[in-house]
Amino acid sequence: MDILSNISLKQYNTFGIDVKAKHFVSVKNIEELISVLKLEDYPEKFILGGGSNMLHTKNVEALVIHLDIKNIEIISETENSVTIKATAGENWHDFVLWCLEHDFGGIENLSLIPGNVGAAPIQNIGAYGVELKDVFVACEALHIKSLSIKTFTKEDCNFDYRNSVFKQDLKGEYIIINITLKLTTKDHQLKTSYGAITEELNKMNIKNPTIQDVSKAVIAIRESKLPNPKVIGNSGSFFKNPIVSKSHFDTLKINFPKIPSYSVSENKIKIPAGWLIEHLGFKGKRFGNYGVHENQALVLVNYDDAKGEDIFKLSQLIQSTVKRIFDINLEVEVNII
Repeated sequence: MDILSNISLKQYNTFGIDVKAKHFVSVKNIEELISVLKLEDYPEKFILGGGSNMLHTKNVEALVIHLDIKNIEIISETENSVTIKATAGENWHDFVLWCLEHDFGGIENLSLIPGNVGAAPIQNIGAYGVELKDVFVACEALHIKSLSIKTFTKEDCNFDYRNSVFKQDLKGEYIIINITLKLTTKDHQLKTSYGAITEELNKMNIKNPTIQDVSKAVIAIRESKLPNPKVIGNSGSFFKNPIVSKSHFDTLKINFPKIPSYSVSENKIKIPAGWLIEHLGFKGKRFGNYGVHENQALVLVNYDDAKGEDIFKLSQLIQSTVKRIFDINLEVEVNII
């Protein structure tokens, strides 16, 4: 476990932003993590997982601690379900594929989401009608100051749309070490009505899909809309889908008859942020070496060695324009560093 100096973080963030870490160390177990956190010579520390949900706008002066803790284990199994624990450093999509290989169902709709397992509960990752909270049992997290490990139940996490207690009241206080999920072993409850999953399954000529088929359909859809971070730097969806009051939506519907929506509750309506951005003409718009992806307006991209600061300014321009035209506050889903 060596502490390195002046290390580029380009390969450690999916945006591919070439900023430098003043100091850098990779830890492979909890003991190493705790020992590094105890180092008094580095008072400022920055925790780095898969780097999939962040935009670097400047060099990191702190000691960057890269979580490379990897392990997947079956905790218990019944006739109908299985409980699995996965550590923070596991790649999320690889974990999904591992579950599918074992015919464990429940997270197939979350295929190809970038990042590591440790980030999953922080923002309650979700896609195509499924959220992490649907299968979540608990997670263990290390308190950065006391170095004590605490177990958080689903209720403790206070999950909401792309949100959790780790992004709110406890932001920056804990490091997720592992998560425990409860998945199905048979009689899988498929969710294929959201988005274009059914349409994709029909294209694949599949009438009675398995969880593996659903995963393949989701992967095909995501690959058709979202750029591969290994080819074009990006962090997936940059903005959250806004939720507005029904009265606000009714007003918008008058001025924008084709605006799509999803009912959240009797008085709350979710509007696809991608539609708002595309309607304003940002989709596919390029500003030199960065811009908005041509197939998905929610995705901001780094075409070639762009600066994080420029991408951030583009996000602000999009936010201010959405506010001016639709009177909607578009929230950023990505952490701005």
